Amino acid sequence: MWTPWNVGPAGAVLGALALALALAAALARAAFQLPRSIDPDLPHEASALHRRLRAGFWAAAPAVAALCVWRYGPTAAAAAAILYAMVLAALAWIDAETGLLPDALTQPLLWLGLLVNLNGAFTPLPDAVLGAVAGYLLLWSVARAYLLAAGRPGMGDGDFKLLAALGAWLGWAGLPSVLLLSSGLALAVALAMRLLGRLEPGQALRYGPYLAGAGIWALLRL
Repeated sequence: MWTPWNVGPAGAVLGALALALALAAALARAAFQLPRSIDPDLPHEASALHRRLRAGFWAAAPAVAALCVWRYGPTAAAAAAILYAMVLAALAWIDAETGLLPDALTQPLLWLGLLVNLNGAFTPLPDAVLGAVAGYLLLWSVARAYLLAAGRPGMGDGDFKLLAALGAWLGWAGLPSVLLLSSGLALAVALAMRLLGRLEPGQALRYGPYLAGAGIWALLRL
């Protein structure tokens, strides 16, 4: 278990805020550069959507810091939770803007989850390993079945890897609630967009932001 640090409430909040803002600075650069290293055809100037998502990302950083300290106290668990939540927020931003979930973020997040859980920080290590495997295979199976039935892809590989990373942090037992929440949110948004005429029949809805949001919720409620 994590041993509380010998700092007062103010020190814990300030330290958490400094960590969240430092991560936000690094991840904001990654959110612009990584997709363009994958797809050179993406615009090399920040679009209006990019600027709006960047502003939301920066605004979320203090809230992430406060919530993690509130949930886990002045411990290394709070620092780990801030890292986890900020990377997920960056992945949600990237997917919402470009439809990409870069391996450069999802794969390190998976390995960090296993390392953090070596001593059972958020879930026992065997559960974390099973969660990583189950997370990947669950969405891979769904996507494969959809491909066979519809003859076209319904989900990208990045979604499999993202759920595998969430399983590494949350354990296999956390996956059902993540899938239920993320699917429910995605369905509600898709229905709303259809009613507003902003989503055509057969048009893909990017699932990564809903997975990321559900993953953050799941860790903060453990």
